[in-house]
Amino acid sequence: MSENENVGAAHAAPQQQFGIQRIYTKDISFETPNTPTIFTTKWEPEMNVEINSTATLIQEGLYEVVLRLTITAKVAEQTAYLVEVKQAGIFNVSGFDESGLGHMLHSFCPNILFPYGREVVSDLVTRGSFPQMLLAPVNFDAIYAQHLQQRAKQAEAEAGAAPSIH
Repeated sequence: MSENENVGAAHAAPQQQFGIQRIYTKDISFETPNTPTIFTTKWEPEMNVEINSTATLIQEGLYEVVLRLTITAKVAEQTAYLVEVKQAGIFNVSGFDESGLGHMLHSFCPNILFPYGREVVSDLVTRGSFPQMLLAPVNFDAIYAQHLQQRAKQAEAEAGAAPSIH
């Protein structure tokens, strides 16, 4: 290849870029509706953890990704605590095709945000005078792959349910 052909090839494919602009806590909620009586109950909690993320385009190549962590601890059918943390970040993401962009926004970015959200959850629970709550690591790649599979199945079901025109 000549030098001119190399320049043309470089301009044909956009260069992938990724950068973190800012990481911040967008929203925090901590509730202990059954204190102080919950402290007199034997601590054998039933935990429910919900995790999801959203991505919003702010401007060309700039996205806000919000990771929402909701943890509910119940003891003997009473809510000991309810924690909701929205950990967010602003990311520069450009030069990716549609599937690459989806992976970046719904797997890679949540992976970056998770340790921050995990720390906020742990701190809130400890400040509420409950035993330390450390969220287990999360495989966001697997969650995103499962989401894509569900979307594909839903699209197939909708396509199969559509009336045929003859």
